Amino acid sequence: MKKVEAIIKPFKLDEVREAISDIGINGLTVTEVKGFGRQKGHTELYRGAEYVVDFLPKVKIEVVIPDDLVERAIEVIINAARTGKIGDGKIFVTPVEQVVRIRTGETNEAAI
Repeated sequence: MKKVEAIIKPFKLDEVREAISDIGINGLTVTEVKGFGRQKGHTELYRGAEYVVDFLPKVKIEVVIPDDLVERAIEVIINAARTGKIGDGKIFVTPVEQVVRIRTGETNEAAI
């Protein structure tokens, strides 16, 4: 099993959710996050004063999936989240050693 974390632009969330649902991934966790990479933030004007916005709003999607779905999940997330502009995001894949469903006690593949 692998945990796939995708940090994307907030307005792409619905497209990504639909895309991963279409390949059979049902459960996911979404977190509103802030960060910056190559975008390095930007300046805004508020009431005549200019200020720097260092951290830009992003959305982090987390899914735990079987190993055989990982490459397909990465592919559909990229296709759904890509705008072609800087700040489209990143995908991280990490191994998951164990999963336990609290309600039933099911473990690993049965729990996801």
